[in-house]
Amino acid sequence: MSLDPTVAVVGPGAIGTTVAAVLHEVGRTPRICGRTARERLELHVGEGRVVVPGPVRIDPAQTDGAVDLVFLAVKSTQVEAAAPWLTALCGAETVVCVLQNGVEQGSIVAPYLSGARVIPSVVWFPAQAQSDGSVWLRGEARLTLPDTPASSVVLEALRGTRCSVDLATDFTSVAWRKLLQNAVAGLMVLTGRRAGMFARADIAELSLAYLRECLEVARAEGAALSDEVPREIVDSFQAYPADMGTSILADREANRPLEWDTRNGVVLRRGRVHGIPTPISDLVVPLLAAAGDGPG
Repeated sequence: MSLDPTVAVVGPGAIGTTVAAVLHEVGRTPRICGRTARERLELHVGEGRVVVPGPVRIDPAQTDGAVDLVFLAVKSTQVEAAAPWLTALCGAETVVCVLQNGVEQGSIVAPYLSGARVIPSVVWFPAQAQSDGSVWLRGEARLTLPDTPASSVVLEALRGTRCSVDLATDFTSVAWRKLLQNAVAGLMVLTGRRAGMFARADIAELSLAYLRECLEVARAEGAALSDEVPREIVDSFQAYPADMGTSILADREANRPLEWDTRNGVVLRRGRVHGIPTPISDLVVPLLAAAGDGPG
Protein backbone atom coordinates (compact mmCIF):
# COMPACT_ATOMS: atom_id res chain seq x y z
CA MET A 1 0.00 0.00 0.00
CA SER A 2 1.26 3.47 -0.88
CA LEU A 3 2.58 5.75 1.87
CA ASP A 4 0.33 8.39 0.31
CA PRO A 5 -2.86 6.39 -0.31
CA THR A 6 -5.44 7.53 -2.82
CA VAL A 7 -8.74 8.23 -1.07
CA ALA A 8 -12.40 8.61 -1.95
CA VAL A 9 -15.24 9.75 0.28
CA VAL A 10 -18.64 8.32 -0.56
CA GLY A 11 -21.44 10.30 1.03
CA PRO A 12 -20.57 13.97 1.60
CA GLY A 13 -22.99 14.51 4.49
CA ALA A 14 -21.94 15.76 7.90
CA ILE A 15 -19.40 13.00 8.59
CA GLY A 16 -18.18 12.69 5.00
CA THR A 17 -17.71 16.43 4.66
CA THR A 18 -15.68 16.51 7.87
CA VAL A 19 -13.35 13.76 6.67
CA ALA A 20 -12.98 15.34 3.23
CA ALA A 21 -12.18 18.70 4.84
CA VAL A 22 -9.51 17.40 7.23
CA LEU A 23 -7.83 15.61 4.32
CA HIS A 24 -8.00 18.71 2.11
CA GLU A 25 -6.42 20.84 4.84
CA VAL A 26 -3.22 18.79 4.62
CA GLY A 27 -3.12 18.58 0.83
CA ARG A 28 -4.74 15.16 0.41
CA THR A 29 -8.01 16.20 -1.22
CA PRO A 30 -10.04 13.03 -1.83
CA ARG A 31 -12.41 12.18 -4.63
CA ILE A 32 -15.89 13.07 -3.41
CA CYS A 33 -18.80 10.92 -4.52
CA GLY A 34 -22.49 11.38 -3.81
CA ARG A 35 -26.03 11.63 -5.10
CA THR A 36 -26.18 15.38 -5.67
CA ALA A 37 -23.83 17.46 -7.81
CA ARG A 38 -22.13 20.22 -5.80
CA GLU A 39 -19.30 22.58 -6.64
CA ARG A 40 -17.71 22.41 -3.20
CA LEU A 41 -18.05 21.28 0.41
CA GLU A 42 -17.79 23.64 3.36
CA LEU A 43 -16.88 22.83 6.96
CA HIS A 44 -17.19 25.37 9.78
CA VAL A 45 -14.81 24.64 12.62
CA GLY A 46 -14.06 27.01 15.48
CA GLU A 47 -13.96 30.52 14.08
CA GLY A 48 -12.87 29.41 10.65
CA ARG A 49 -13.99 27.32 7.73
CA VAL A 50 -12.52 24.83 5.29
CA VAL A 51 -13.73 24.86 1.69
CA VAL A 52 -13.15 21.64 -0.22
CA PRO A 53 -13.21 22.10 -4.00
CA GLY A 54 -15.47 19.81 -5.94
CA PRO A 55 -17.09 18.78 -7.93
CA VAL A 56 -19.00 16.09 -6.12
CA ARG A 57 -19.10 13.21 -8.59
CA ILE A 58 -22.51 11.68 -9.18
CA ASP A 59 -21.72 9.09 -11.87
CA PRO A 60 -19.91 5.93 -10.70
CA ALA A 61 -18.84 5.30 -14.29
CA GLN A 62 -16.59 8.38 -14.11
CA THR A 63 -14.48 7.60 -11.03
CA ASP A 64 -11.01 7.18 -12.67
CA GLY A 65 -10.61 3.67 -11.30
CA ALA A 66 -9.98 2.07 -7.92
CA VAL A 67 -8.48 3.84 -4.92
CA ASP A 68 -6.51 2.58 -1.93
CA LEU A 69 -9.04 3.73 0.65
CA VAL A 70 -12.76 4.45 0.57
CA PHE A 71 -14.42 6.26 3.46
CA LEU A 72 -18.02 5.06 3.24
CA ALA A 73 -19.96 7.80 5.02
CA VAL A 74 -23.50 6.93 3.98
CA LYS A 75 -26.02 5.73 6.54
CA SER A 76 -26.98 2.09 6.89
CA THR A 77 -30.24 2.83 5.08
CA GLN A 78 -28.26 4.07 2.05
CA VAL A 79 -25.69 1.30 1.56
CA GLU A 80 -27.59 -0.46 -1.22
CA ALA A 81 -27.93 2.80 -3.16
CA ALA A 82 -24.19 3.43 -2.72
CA ALA A 83 -23.23 -0.02 -3.99
CA PRO A 84 -22.34 1.19 -7.55
CA TRP A 85 -19.72 3.49 -6.00
CA LEU A 86 -18.17 0.57 -4.13
CA THR A 87 -17.98 -1.42 -7.34
CA ALA A 88 -16.33 1.46 -9.19
CA LEU A 89 -13.87 2.49 -6.48
CA CYS A 90 -12.79 -0.83 -5.01
CA GLY A 91 -10.06 -3.14 -6.22
CA ALA A 92 -8.63 -6.27 -4.66
CA GLU A 93 -6.42 -4.25 -2.27
CA THR A 94 -8.87 -1.46 -1.43
CA VAL A 95 -9.76 -0.84 2.21
CA VAL A 96 -13.29 0.40 2.94
CA CYS A 97 -13.56 2.27 6.23
CA VAL A 98 -17.22 2.41 7.23
CA LEU A 99 -18.10 5.67 9.00
CA GLN A 100 -21.49 4.52 10.15
CA ASN A 101 -23.49 3.88 13.29
CA GLY A 102 -23.97 0.42 14.73
CA VAL A 103 -22.09 -2.78 15.47
CA GLU A 104 -22.98 -4.60 12.25
CA GLN A 105 -21.04 -2.50 9.73
CA GLY A 106 -19.09 -5.42 8.29
CA SER A 107 -22.10 -7.64 7.67
CA ILE A 108 -24.08 -4.75 6.16
CA VAL A 109 -21.37 -3.63 3.71
CA ALA A 110 -19.58 -6.89 2.84
CA PRO A 111 -22.28 -8.22 0.46
CA TYR A 112 -21.61 -5.25 -1.84
CA LEU A 113 -17.86 -5.81 -2.06
CA SER A 114 -15.72 -8.21 -4.02
CA GLY A 115 -12.37 -8.68 -2.36
CA ALA A 116 -12.02 -5.30 -0.65
CA ARG A 117 -11.38 -5.29 3.09
CA VAL A 118 -13.91 -3.69 5.44
CA ILE A 119 -12.81 -1.72 8.49
CA PRO A 120 -15.57 -0.74 10.92
CA SER A 121 -15.14 2.45 12.90
CA VAL A 122 -16.57 4.41 15.79
CA VAL A 123 -17.06 8.09 14.97
CA TRP A 124 -16.72 10.34 17.99
CA PHE A 125 -17.23 13.81 16.57
CA PRO A 126 -20.38 15.99 16.60
CA ALA A 127 -20.81 17.21 13.04
CA GLN A 128 -24.12 18.81 12.11
CA ALA A 129 -25.40 19.63 8.63
CA GLN A 130 -26.67 23.18 8.26
CA SER A 131 -29.58 24.48 6.19
CA ASP A 132 -27.21 26.02 3.61
CA GLY A 133 -25.53 22.68 2.93
CA SER A 134 -22.43 23.39 5.00
CA VAL A 135 -21.39 21.36 8.05
CA TRP A 136 -20.64 22.60 11.57
CA LEU A 137 -18.04 20.60 13.48
CA ARG A 138 -18.92 21.25 17.14
CA GLY A 139 -16.05 19.37 18.77
CA GLU A 140 -12.83 17.50 18.18
CA ALA A 141 -12.78 14.89 15.42
CA ARG A 142 -11.74 11.38 16.46
CA LEU A 143 -12.16 7.86 15.09
CA THR A 144 -11.64 4.53 16.79
CA LEU A 145 -10.68 1.54 14.62
CA PRO A 146 -9.93 -2.10 15.38
CA ASP A 147 -6.24 -2.81 15.82
CA THR A 148 -5.72 -4.73 12.57
CA PRO A 149 -3.17 -4.44 9.74
CA ALA A 150 -5.73 -2.93 7.36
CA SER A 151 -6.33 -0.03 9.76
CA SER A 152 -2.81 1.22 9.00
CA VAL A 153 -4.11 2.53 5.66
CA VAL A 154 -6.59 4.78 7.49
CA LEU A 155 -3.89 5.88 9.94
CA GLU A 156 -1.63 6.89 7.07
CA ALA A 157 -4.37 8.75 5.22
CA LEU A 158 -5.33 10.78 8.30
CA ARG A 159 -1.77 11.32 9.55
CA GLY A 160 -1.23 14.93 10.55
CA THR A 161 -4.90 15.94 10.17
CA ARG A 162 -7.21 17.37 12.79
CA CYS A 163 -8.95 13.97 12.95
CA SER A 164 -7.15 11.71 15.41
CA VAL A 165 -7.32 7.92 15.13
CA ASP A 166 -7.24 5.45 18.02
CA LEU A 167 -6.68 1.72 17.59
CA ALA A 168 -8.62 -0.53 19.97
CA THR A 169 -7.60 -4.09 20.76
CA ASP A 170 -11.09 -4.60 22.23
CA PHE A 171 -13.06 -2.92 19.47
CA THR A 172 -16.24 -4.81 20.41
CA SER A 173 -16.45 -2.98 23.72
CA VAL A 174 -15.82 0.42 22.15
CA ALA A 175 -18.40 -0.17 19.42
CA TRP A 176 -21.08 -1.30 21.87
CA ARG A 177 -20.43 1.66 24.15
CA LYS A 178 -21.04 4.01 21.25
CA LEU A 179 -24.12 2.00 20.30
CA LEU A 180 -25.56 2.59 23.78
CA GLN A 181 -25.07 6.32 23.24
CA ASN A 182 -26.76 6.12 19.83
CA ALA A 183 -29.60 3.99 21.19
CA VAL A 184 -30.60 6.42 23.93
CA ALA A 185 -30.40 9.30 21.45
CA GLY A 186 -33.34 7.62 19.72
CA LEU A 187 -35.54 8.95 22.50
CA MET A 188 -34.97 12.40 20.99
CA VAL A 189 -36.87 11.26 17.91
CA LEU A 190 -39.86 10.20 20.00
CA THR A 191 -40.02 13.55 21.79
CA GLY A 192 -38.89 15.81 18.96
CA ARG A 193 -36.48 17.44 21.40
CA ARG A 194 -32.74 18.04 21.53
CA ALA A 195 -30.13 17.31 24.20
CA GLY A 196 -31.69 19.72 26.67
CA MET A 197 -34.45 17.16 27.33
CA PHE A 198 -32.01 15.00 29.33
CA ALA A 199 -32.00 17.69 32.03
CA ARG A 200 -35.49 16.47 33.00
CA ALA A 201 -35.33 14.05 35.92
CA ASP A 202 -37.97 11.77 34.39
CA ILE A 203 -36.14 11.54 31.04
CA ALA A 204 -32.84 10.92 32.83
CA GLU A 205 -34.36 8.03 34.80
CA LEU A 206 -35.96 6.53 31.68
CA SER A 207 -32.64 6.87 29.85
CA LEU A 208 -30.77 5.10 32.64
CA ALA A 209 -33.25 2.23 32.64
CA TYR A 210 -33.00 1.88 28.86
CA LEU A 211 -29.21 2.02 28.93
CA ARG A 212 -29.02 -0.66 31.62
CA GLU A 213 -31.15 -2.88 29.40
CA CYS A 214 -28.84 -2.20 26.46
CA LEU A 215 -25.80 -2.82 28.66
CA GLU A 216 -26.97 -6.32 29.51
CA VAL A 217 -27.28 -7.16 25.81
CA ALA A 218 -23.88 -5.60 25.06
CA ARG A 219 -22.23 -7.78 27.70
CA ALA A 220 -23.88 -10.87 26.26
CA GLU A 221 -22.34 -9.88 22.90
CA GLY A 222 -18.86 -9.81 24.47
CA ALA A 223 -18.51 -6.15 25.42
CA ALA A 224 -16.61 -5.46 28.64
CA LEU A 225 -18.47 -2.41 29.96
CA SER A 226 -18.80 -1.31 33.56
CA ASP A 227 -21.96 -0.60 35.53
CA GLU A 228 -21.05 3.11 35.41
CA VAL A 229 -21.47 3.41 31.63
CA PRO A 230 -25.21 4.27 31.66
CA ARG A 231 -24.68 7.11 34.12
CA GLU A 232 -21.64 8.35 32.16
CA ILE A 233 -23.69 8.50 28.96
CA VAL A 234 -26.59 10.36 30.57
CA ASP A 235 -24.12 12.77 32.17
CA SER A 236 -22.58 13.43 28.76
CA PHE A 237 -25.97 14.26 27.23
CA GLN A 238 -26.72 16.58 30.13
CA ALA A 239 -23.40 18.36 29.53
CA TYR A 240 -24.11 19.00 25.83
CA PRO A 241 -25.49 22.35 24.67
CA ALA A 242 -29.27 22.22 25.03
CA ASP A 243 -29.67 22.70 21.26
CA MET A 244 -27.38 19.81 20.32
CA GLY A 245 -29.14 17.40 18.00
CA THR A 246 -28.29 13.99 16.62
CA SER A 247 -28.31 12.54 13.12
CA ILE A 248 -31.37 10.40 13.68
CA LEU A 249 -33.32 13.44 14.93
CA ALA A 250 -32.20 15.43 11.90
CA ASP A 251 -33.44 12.62 9.66
CA ARG A 252 -36.80 12.58 11.43
CA GLU A 253 -37.18 16.34 11.10
CA ALA A 254 -36.43 16.05 7.38
CA ASN A 255 -38.76 13.05 6.97
CA ARG A 256 -35.92 10.82 5.82
CA PRO A 257 -35.57 7.07 6.56
CA LEU A 258 -34.29 6.42 10.08
CA GLU A 259 -31.43 4.15 11.17
CA TRP A 260 -33.68 2.72 13.85
CA ASP A 261 -32.67 -0.88 13.21
CA THR A 262 -28.89 -0.44 13.39
CA ARG A 263 -29.10 1.90 16.40
CA ASN A 264 -31.99 0.42 18.40
CA GLY A 265 -33.40 -2.65 16.70
CA VAL A 266 -30.12 -4.49 17.11
CA VAL A 267 -30.52 -4.41 20.91
CA LEU A 268 -33.96 -5.99 20.63
CA ARG A 269 -32.79 -8.59 18.10
CA ARG A 270 -29.65 -9.59 19.98
CA GLY A 271 -31.49 -9.59 23.28
CA ARG A 272 -33.90 -12.19 21.91
CA VAL A 273 -30.99 -14.33 20.69
CA HIS A 274 -29.54 -14.35 24.21
CA GLY A 275 -32.89 -14.75 25.96
CA ILE A 276 -32.59 -11.34 27.66
CA PRO A 277 -35.85 -9.48 28.41
CA THR A 278 -35.88 -6.04 26.77
CA PRO A 279 -39.17 -4.41 27.83
CA ILE A 280 -38.09 -0.85 27.01
CA SER A 281 -36.77 -1.86 23.59
CA ASP A 282 -40.06 -3.70 23.02
CA LEU A 283 -41.75 -0.29 23.21
CA VAL A 284 -39.11 2.04 21.77
CA VAL A 285 -38.22 0.04 18.65
CA PRO A 286 -41.74 -0.24 17.15
CA LEU A 287 -42.31 3.48 17.76
CA LEU A 288 -39.04 4.38 16.02
CA ALA A 289 -39.81 1.97 13.18
CA ALA A 290 -43.23 3.56 12.67
CA ALA A 291 -41.71 7.06 12.83
CA GLY A 292 -39.24 6.13 10.11
CA ASP A 293 -41.13 3.72 7.91
CA GLY A 294 -44.78 4.49 8.40
CA PRO A 295 -47.39 3.90 7.10
CA GLY A 296 -49.45 6.95 7.83
